[in-house]
Amino acid sequence: MEAKEALKEIKAGKFRPAYVIYGKDRYRIGQFTEMLTEAMFTPDERELGVVKFDTSETLIEEAALEAETLPFFVERKLVIVRDSVVFAAGGKEGGKLDHKTDRLQHYLDIPSETTVMLFIINAEKLDERRKLVKMLKDRDALIAFQELDAAELRRWVVKRAEEQKRTMTSDAADLLLVRTGANMQQLAIEVDKLCLHAGEGGVIGVEETELLTASTVEEDVFALVDAIASLQVDRSLKLYRALLVRREEPIKIAALIARQLRIMLQIKELEQNRYSPQQMAGQIGLHPYAVKLAAEKSQKFKVARLGALLSDIADLDYKMKTGAIDKTLGLELFLLSLGVQQGQGAR
Repeated sequence: MEAKEALKEIKAGKFRPAYVIYGKDRYRIGQFTEMLTEAMFTPDERELGVVKFDTSETLIEEAALEAETLPFFVERKLVIVRDSVVFAAGGKEGGKLDHKTDRLQHYLDIPSETTVMLFIINAEKLDERRKLVKMLKDRDALIAFQELDAAELRRWVVKRAEEQKRTMTSDAADLLLVRTGANMQQLAIEVDKLCLHAGEGGVIGVEETELLTASTVEEDVFALVDAIASLQVDRSLKLYRALLVRREEPIKIAALIARQLRIMLQIKELEQNRYSPQQMAGQIGLHPYAVKLAAEKSQKFKVARLGALLSDIADLDYKMKTGAIDKTLGLELFLLSLGVQQGQGAR
């Protein structure tokens, strides 16, 4: 069953005897659970109407027994079962406890009209070899919540802003995804913060997103590499020292510089083969917006120059790790030498 279909039924007051929601997207799993709970109960009824179990601590047959029991002082009951052993692929059926899944199957053959069972499994796949999973699949009770890809997340971010009567530009949404990652809970918090700043009818652009969200270490290192390529030695040293203030290790910074140089080298090679930005993103494994920025910065380097820089930083990495040079000073000297070399006609 698709989540949209299930939610449409729930909003219409139609509840199925059982739902099995699974996947890695804990945010949407939590949203579904909350929407089902809100549709079934008033705030005052929740305490009496919702009963929770965890199969790591309680036998599954106890949840089935609870489902059979008539609700007290409320019209219906919601039995929520968090599971990591009975349904999940790779989970040991029963785990430390000896779960009798036949008991639950017997209940689901003739479920109570006053009970809804909600099984929550934070796993990418269910074990469809198990009779219980096959049974619930045949009854269209399985709902997958897999993590959204970059394009889907961008649409979701923009839509969340629209729902609050704000407009978020595509570039701002992309920058937010680069900075925040795919965690929808954190994305929701950041979008709401940006909406609050913009005000009703306001526009959220790249400038506002840069101002109100924290840059990543990778982003700061990218700015450092850009400063080097632009012959801005003072700025590159300032960015480097700012990273040190944030307690970032020089060896880690060097590794990230190497990664950025490697990405730009890959982009230049893919550009020669006429790859589109979207295709390059898929090949490299980056967000398209990050590829777009890297492609712009890579124009300041020739392929041979990028290869030479990667070789130099590999030598520096060896020296830092073997103690042949002080880590902090070694990377600073490396940055200074890049500016000198670039000024001597690196392009």
